[in-house]
Amino acid sequence: MQIKDGTFMVTGGISLIGSHVTEQLLENGAKTVILFDNYSLGSTEMIEHILKEERVRLVRGDITRVGELYNALEGVDGIFAIAGFLTLPFSANPELGITVNALGHVNVLEAARYRGVSKVIFSSSVATYGDPEPGSIDETRPFRFNTMTPPGVLYGSTKIIGEQLGKLYSERYGVQSVSLRYATVYGERQHYRGVNALYIIDTYDKLMAGERPRIPGDGSEVHDYIHVADVARANLMAMESNVTAEAFNVATGTATNLNRLYEIIAEIVGTDLEPEYGDREGAVRVTTSSQLDFSIEKIGRMIGWTPQVSIEEGIARLIKWRQGQA
Repeated sequence: MQIKDGTFMVTGGISLIGSHVTEQLLENGAKTVILFDNYSLGSTEMIEHILKEERVRLVRGDITRVGELYNALEGVDGIFAIAGFLTLPFSANPELGITVNALGHVNVLEAARYRGVSKVIFSSSVATYGDPEPGSIDETRPFRFNTMTPPGVLYGSTKIIGEQLGKLYSERYGVQSVSLRYATVYGERQHYRGVNALYIIDTYDKLMAGERPRIPGDGSEVHDYIHVADVARANLMAMESNVTAEAFNVATGTATNLNRLYEIIAEIVGTDLEPEYGDREGAVRVTTSSQLDFSIEKIGRMIGWTPQVSIEEGIARLIKWRQGQA
């Protein structure tokens, strides 16, 4: 499916990822982009520049109410299914998290089938691996959850359900579906709800306030930080591909520990403050591994996507944006 001259819906359209997908859709010549969002986790304040574009239409709706999806999907070619509960709100309201992430995605797929939408790109997560053992993590790795806390297990489980629903609708009804398993997404318009990405913006805020940030443990915990622009590009490339009923890692393939992350942020800010070490009481942790190696061979081979934004460049872009919000 071509992006140029197409009509697309972005559920969770005013979110971090949704807004960047929308920007790239517009840059690539989409005819119409419908931003479908219930405003529960964001507002339009950060995307006013996008809403000025005449090709963008904002629809206030909720994926848990299938009738609202039916009404908004007339003439839509493809859906970027980004709306969902993250781990932090999931821990506070598991009932709603399961409803949004599981039943909500059933509604998206059923509405797509009813309206004749050709393809759905589902925002999944590397949480589908749980807390993986060391070694290369490709898309065949099983869900290892015995070392995890309940919020992480529940969140990862709903993403597995979403992926399998996509496969089912692809095989049974011909609604093409691709699942993208994001690593730790960060970037301009960063929110305060991502468990791991939150550390970046939280550290910056504390340094600017002259406070010493706290690094969990000894700082050896690693994550694969993927810039939102690369994530958005993966969404568009998946939509344009002929691939269906597949899941792909969307990551850099490079692990960065918290000590190195702090060094990058401190260098950009220009501070010599030393961090404190130790876990914060009541903090939600997902994984604490000191080794992480996500394979991106499959997505490169089948879709042609590779990451382009380095961690140093990406954090510099995030901080430049954050400074502009002051």
